[in-house]
Amino acid sequence: MKLTWERLSLQAAVPFRISRSVQDRIERVWARIEFNGEEGWGEADPSPYYGESAETVEAALSRMRPVLAGLPDPDRLESIEARLREAVPGNAAAHAAASAALHDLFGKRAGLPIWKLLGLDPSDTPQSSLTIGIDEPETMARRAADAVGWPILKIKLGTDRDRQMVEAIRAADSSRRLQVDANAAWSPDEAVENIRMLADLGVEMVEQPLPPGRPDEWKWVRERSPLPIFADESCIAASDVPALMGLVDGVNIKLTKCGGIREAVRTVHTARSCGLEVMFGCMLESTLGIAAAAHLAPLADRLDLDGAILLAEDPFEGPGLEESYLRLGSEPGLGVRWAGATG
Repeated sequence: MKLTWERLSLQAAVPFRISRSVQDRIERVWARIEFNGEEGWGEADPSPYYGESAETVEAALSRMRPVLAGLPDPDRLESIEARLREAVPGNAAAHAAASAALHDLFGKRAGLPIWKLLGLDPSDTPQSSLTIGIDEPETMARRAADAVGWPILKIKLGTDRDRQMVEAIRAADSSRRLQVDANAAWSPDEAVENIRMLADLGVEMVEQPLPPGRPDEWKWVRERSPLPIFADESCIAASDVPALMGLVDGVNIKLTKCGGIREAVRTVHTARSCGLEVMFGCMLESTLGIAAAAHLAPLADRLDLDGAILLAEDPFEGPGLEESYLRLGSEPGLGVRWAGATG
């Protein structure tokens, strides 16, 4: 197998701000694995929060290249990914790209989409939320009002104006389902106070109110919370899930932080065995990055797969959101093509 890659520079439609950072133009890495004339694609979406960048992804892919070159059978996905993890520990975004490319290649060779290879039913897919990044309350309310066809909005919070932001969005449309993500910005006291305020405003769930770790604080907040709490930054991969029992109600799984499709499926089943709900989330990603999670979407209770919608321009076409509904096609593999390509 031959591994190649190139960088992609993606522009956000508007600067995307959360409690700890703002993203405008982002660097992604498009990985390709070729075998006997067939090519599988994947995208690495590194996050500085997890210590990754386009540079670290490329360095990791360079170390994966000789491992893949020495393997004669591209269909033994479990053993291939195990070898890659052994040769290149960590570097989850790079592994996510390689995993997506391997599965895309596998699906193309089999002539089937990934969701069908996994035995999933696209009709089981929940609707996705659309994320409203931190901005002036009036601007956030306008973006919410403009999001026609999106009944679920996820609002980024973590400022001293959180109440005003949610009140402005709620005043713009009282019928929307609202979810909130604080991205680890609150203290325990702030979390309890804010969650009670959010419940009064009709918010239905809160994601990552506290920094990772500190289980006693998470337990204290959950015992006082009138809303379900989901972990994101606190849940990287399947091994993190058991320790979250009794602290949260669900977990947000992102392929770029867990390392790819197979680890994401393991995380789903671990969460289910621990009595937790499952959400699939994303970073700012192109359709290529979103597609790998999209094929797993029937496994989820909630979705937040709007990363490509938040871009000014998407270089790829394929499975993705039409307003809040995820469309999975019958094309083999991930079903992704270069935008504007024919045939």
